[in-house]
This record gives sequence, C-alpha cells and structure tokens, in this order.
Amino acid sequence: MDQTLEKHAMTPLPIIDRVRQVEGALVEFVERADLKPGSRLPAERELMSALGVGRSTIREVIRKFQALGIIDSRKGSGNYLLKPISTATVHMPISIEAQSLRDALLMTLEVRRGIEVEASMAAARRRTEDDIETMRLRLEEMERVHLAEGTSGKADLAFHLSIYDATHNSLFKQLLEQMREGFERFWSKPFDRPDFASRSFPFHRTLFDAIVAGDTSAARQETLKILAIVEEDIKDMSK
Repeated sequence: MDQTLEKHAMTPLPIIDRVRQVEGALVEFVERADLKPGSRLPAERELMSALGVGRSTIREVIRKFQALGIIDSRKGSGNYLLKPISTATVHMPISIEAQSLRDALLMTLEVRRGIEVEASMAAARRRTEDDIETMRLRLEEMERVHLAEGTSGKADLAFHLSIYDATHNSLFKQLLEQMREGFERFWSKPFDRPDFASRSFPFHRTLFDAIVAGDTSAARQETLKILAIVEEDIKDMSK
C-alpha cells in the first residue's frame, strides 16, 4: 500500500451517498497528507481497498475532479493533483446550453462583461511591478501576433488572463478557466472570420496603460470598449 496512504489512514465508508463521501474522504486525505500540486495520488485499487467502495465509484469521483481541473490522469502513470484543495474549497461547475453558437457567445459575453470589468478595476488597484511586467510581455506578444496574422487568438486570451492574475483574487481566473471551452470556441475564429473583433485591438494597449496608472475608471471604460466591439461583431457576423 502507498506509504502516504498508510500513514494517513482512511476507513471504510457506509453505503449512503458513496460518491459524495469518497469526494470528501479524498479531499480530507489530500489535506491531511499535505499533498501539493504535482503529487501523485494513491492508485485506484488502494482507494477502493481503503474506503471499501467499488472501482466505478472511485472513477466517477476522479472524472468529476478532472472536470474541475483538480486532478490530471496520466495513462500508465496514475492520477496527479493539479492544484491545491482542502475541505474549505468551494467547487462551482459551470455549463452552457444554447440554441446556436451566436447565442452561446452572447451568453458568455454577458457574463464575461461583469467579470472582466471588475477584474480590470481590481487589477488597476492591486497590480504589482511583477504583474505589470507579465502583462506587458503578454500584450507585446499579442500585438506581435496581431500585426503578423491579423488576429491574435490565444495571445489575446493570455493577455486577459494576466489581468486576472493581477487582481490577486483567484476566483476571477478560476471562473474564466471553468468557462474555458466556451472561451476557447469564442476566440477560435468565430463564424470563420479571422477579423472577428479585430477593431478592439488598439484598446488593449490603452487598457494596459490604465491598469499601470492605477486608474480604475479608465480601466473600466477601456474594457467596455473592447467588449462593445466584440458584441457588435457577434451580432453582425452571425446574420
């Protein structure tokens, strides 16, 4: 048996709501054993034996934690912890159902507007010199890609993620990451138009300048300018 599992022993579970109980037991184990991101978790058979549950229950829990970005399963190697987790962690799974890509993009944008505006203002208040340097590098890469290709795709998203990091509130980035699939579709040439939202390109530099200056009002306005163009292009290009 895994020595870490043996040291921080688990006890068999009663037959009520097994999946939820296994989730809780696994989280408690990670917390007690002080496992860090990158740590290998006990093998499925060891968890089955320790908790007194079947393989299907263990795998259902693993799949759920995979979907939440907590566990990475590597074929032939095992399951690994991707990010810190404890009994105080709140999980917020998100899904989007829409009739069309247009509707999905508009729904995503509606939520993103609120998050993005608040994130920009928070970044303007809290950014450090290291944050500024990271944002600057991401912005320069975005500008380089945009000038070379006429669109910036993932480089644009990377710049926005650096703003989320500069808020020093992990929920901003986590919420965006849980919406990753929708945002990746969003930034991957919607409607087969590589020029999608390209008119917003200059406002990324002015947004960066506002954050560096610590001007929350300007950061809010520049963010809204970007998102207004995005909304216009969604509506125009989906006709």
